[in-house]
Amino acid sequence: FLGHGKNHKDAASVRATHPIPAACGIYYFEVKIVSKGRDGYMGIGLSAQGVNMNRLPGWDKHSYGYHGDDGHSFCSSGTGQPYGPTFTTGDVIGCCVNLINNTCFYTKNGHSLGCFFFLFLPSQSNLYPTVGLQTPGEIVDANFGQQPFVFDIEDYMREWRAKIQSTIKRFPIGDRLGEWQAMLQNMVSSYLVHHGYCSTATAFARVTDTTIQEEQTSIKNRQRIQKLVLAGRVGEAIEATQQLYPGLLEHNPNLLFMLKCRQFVEMVNGTDSEVRCFSARSPRSQDSYPGSPSLSPRHGSSNSHVHSTGADSPTCSNGVMSTKSKQSHSKYPALSSSSSSSSSSSPSSVNYSESNSTDSTKSQQHSSTSNQETSDSEMEMEAEHYPNGVLENSSTRIMNGTYKHEEILQTDESSMEDSCPQRQLCGGNHAATERMIQFGRELQILSEQLCREYGKNTVHKKMLQDAFSLLAYSDPWNCPVGQQLDPIQREPVCAALNSAILESQNLPKQPPLMLALGQASECLRLMARVGLGSCSFARVDDYLH
Repeated sequence: FLGHGKNHKDAASVRATHPIPAACGIYYFEVKIVSKGRDGYMGIGLSAQGVNMNRLPGWDKHSYGYHGDDGHSFCSSGTGQPYGPTFTTGDVIGCCVNLINNTCFYTKNGHSLGCFFFLFLPSQSNLYPTVGLQTPGEIVDANFGQQPFVFDIEDYMREWRAKIQSTIKRFPIGDRLGEWQAMLQNMVSSYLVHHGYCSTATAFARVTDTTIQEEQTSIKNRQRIQKLVLAGRVGEAIEATQQLYPGLLEHNPNLLFMLKCRQFVEMVNGTDSEVRCFSARSPRSQDSYPGSPSLSPRHGSSNSHVHSTGADSPTCSNGVMSTKSKQSHSKYPALSSSSSSSSSSSPSSVNYSESNSTDSTKSQQHSSTSNQETSDSEMEMEAEHYPNGVLENSSTRIMNGTYKHEEILQTDESSMEDSCPQRQLCGGNHAATERMIQFGRELQILSEQLCREYGKNTVHKKMLQDAFSLLAYSDPWNCPVGQQLDPIQREPVCAALNSAILESQNLPKQPPLMLALGQASECLRLMARVGLGSCSFARVDDYLH
């Protein structure tokens, strides 16, 4: 302070640039008294925006201060009240604002001085840390966390965090415990069904006496399609969707285009069957999909088998068409050009429409038997290994939408041998690269057709540009757009396709459990917006294990 300091009119205050965040819960700062100056007329506290800065904190409305010369507290008044000891050179004074119970207290040299006052401010008012000086030679140094605090604020925060969590855990349910439990069980069951955990959902329903709304055949069909997408075999997933859910993709052009763009990316990666069929051999790669934390959590080793055309008859088929060649009736030529051309040369491909030809009673008996023999590992992603992620193994047989006596997409143990070849575009095969370029032309035609029918779409344009940009680099995996080749990028595509299938069957496109989590997160955001400090100690992630 460099003023004259003759009377209170010479006082001056300074406040922090930014206010205390309304949703921080607990806010703390400390001020070290470097020198008390001539008289030690210093005030440490808080003030709202618009408060007169030519006065010590606490003297005006919406201003609060603890003064060092007399140890009095001033709460929006020129008349102080006894609060604590005086402070002088060398002392460290801390100010803690608790926005959970709207109180404030001070500390001196690491010791709490007790509750200072209760805050009575409009919800939209912001408080700023404020320091005021009045006599010459007064020097202070503020610490907002850049240095360790003298007071153990961490212990205080742990105490309040425990209080908030205890309040949540002790939330009264009353006489509705049975209804509450049934609702939670239905939410868990629907979540398992949504993501295709068929065996787990069946076992859970048996134990909790809940009802599964969707048929097991339908669940397993969705499960297979999800596995194909997560394995990078998007072409097969598209054809399976066309056969099992006719018209779904034609009525969802945005979803169709997303799938086709992802298929092109997987062609670059060498995992899509449109290009892997050109490889004479199928060495393993480090790029097989290891499992998704959100869609297919790891459950240990998997023993899934993948449908294959056989080593003696390599083919470009995606492995999902009927043994009889079909003509496509899609209104999008690019939608079926690749599948129809490949299906004619696929003597060992499988017809998914068989799922509707088996007696329902037999299906239930088979499902009951197989569910007892399987475990959660059915959703573990298969360890596929192509050139850059392509698998070569034996074929299996589908009956009623599921594999007879074996789980869907099971992988032979012989395909689990370690080998890490260098990643190359389309697996390093020239014919596969030519097929990828041809597919890119078809994708461009599809984009133009959708643009003519539905108008310009910036999302489609960006998606197409990003996919095609991979070809501009000699090493697509290490380039500015190379993140597209990361297997985790398959998850949003998989989730979108799964939701569309469920919606087409008049089922919720999102499981109620996820909606509840989303609502809880949104409630916390709204609490933060209106300044309810307790939201800072209530995180949804703390209750997810």
